[in-house]
Amino acid sequence: MKIIIAGAGEVGYHLARLLTKESHSIVLIDTRAKILARAESEMDLMTLHGNAYSISILDKANISSIDLLIAVTSSETTNLTIATLGKQLGAKKTVARVHNSEFLKLKDRLDLGKIGIDVIISPEELASKEIIRLLRRSSFTNAFDFEFGKLTLLGVYLTKESKLLGKSLDNCQQYNNENYYKTIAIERDGNPIIPSGEYVYQEGDHVFFMCLPQGIDMIREVCGKAKLEVKNVMIMGGGNVGYSTAKKLSRKKNVKLIESDTERCQELADILPETLVINDDGHDVHLLEDENISEMDAFIAVTGNSETNIMSCLVAKNHGVKKTIAMVENMDYINLSQTIGIDTLINKKLIAANNIFKHVRQANIVNIAGIHGLDAEVIEVNVQENSKATKDIIMNLDLPKDVMVAGIIRKNMAWIAHEEFQIEARDKVVVFAMPDAIKKTLAIFG
Repeated sequence: MKIIIAGAGEVGYHLARLLTKESHSIVLIDTRAKILARAESEMDLMTLHGNAYSISILDKANISSIDLLIAVTSSETTNLTIATLGKQLGAKKTVARVHNSEFLKLKDRLDLGKIGIDVIISPEELASKEIIRLLRRSSFTNAFDFEFGKLTLLGVYLTKESKLLGKSLDNCQQYNNENYYKTIAIERDGNPIIPSGEYVYQEGDHVFFMCLPQGIDMIREVCGKAKLEVKNVMIMGGGNVGYSTAKKLSRKKNVKLIESDTERCQELADILPETLVINDDGHDVHLLEDENISEMDAFIAVTGNSETNIMSCLVAKNHGVKKTIAMVENMDYINLSQTIGIDTLINKKLIAANNIFKHVRQANIVNIAGIHGLDAEVIEVNVQENSKATKDIIMNLDLPKDVMVAGIIRKNMAWIAHEEFQIEARDKVVVFAMPDAIKKTLAIFG
């Protein structure tokens, strides 16, 4: 596929890194020569120095033959302009990054396709949805449903309360006789592992499970995690992510939102009547104590400052808050959550990049879930007629070593995969894969 990425910030750069691994033809456009030079040294792609809303620059990138144009600069107006121009000049499909969630709400009314914009992506709105999803399954670091919950991806850190500690995967099968769940990957000391049956669980392991609905409570029980019902939530930061999250949560939860800017606070108080909006600086520990932080079930820090978010979540943890989520701008922080004691760190740009990545995938890809703290993906794929995957049982499919078949959905029924399972055409298969193994894996199911 021929792809132009306009904008080499964290979203564009991460996308370029993902796409070059799959041998797509990438042109990366940006006004910053230094970043482009780094991209050329690290990735197999072409770079263009200049503004992507310049028709001459787009022509140099052969816009008329481009399959996909992705506009992810820091400017919403620029992205919309680039997508519109690109479509007029011949790009087959366009994606534009926006900040204003109104574009998402009104996209049908606006009919953006008429002006050449096929898909709009809001990192802030996606981050808000991710936070809501994490709060629904608050015992876990990751939670993602496939096929409306027929299969669920869950992540959990093992503590000393877990029954799994010191036992191998094979030995722990005693807790899972009905095969309601399966360990599909483990992160230990920053390294991803696809475990064999002899693998022994250790305290601090970040374990990722695929499970049926019946397996969710079983996983909580063997991991020593109490079921946490979130009723009281404190949000620090009244930007777009904080506002969107508060709006969604305040329908059913008691929500307090702290924002330091007085004018923004007044605006939020008007548009969030069911949320208690507090005008103060979240750096102040005494303020958090005065606002009864110890009575909160969840604390969400989404200011524009990563360090502030991390520190405030640590304060919340120190006051007994069970679920903490911090938004960080630096992608390098993502793997630090367990090390520093926060439940989940999220990066809105990484979430956006992974979401945009779905539009590049083959037609038989149904869904993709990124995994917090792990450079890997869980992919739901439609198995095609005469696919290699239908020719033999799973253990004989010659899958890459960095891949595990996690679950299968067939005619509204779901199973946790095992080595002797025979996949059929039109099955939906959920697969865990490291980035370098994705292309070969998709070829087996395609």
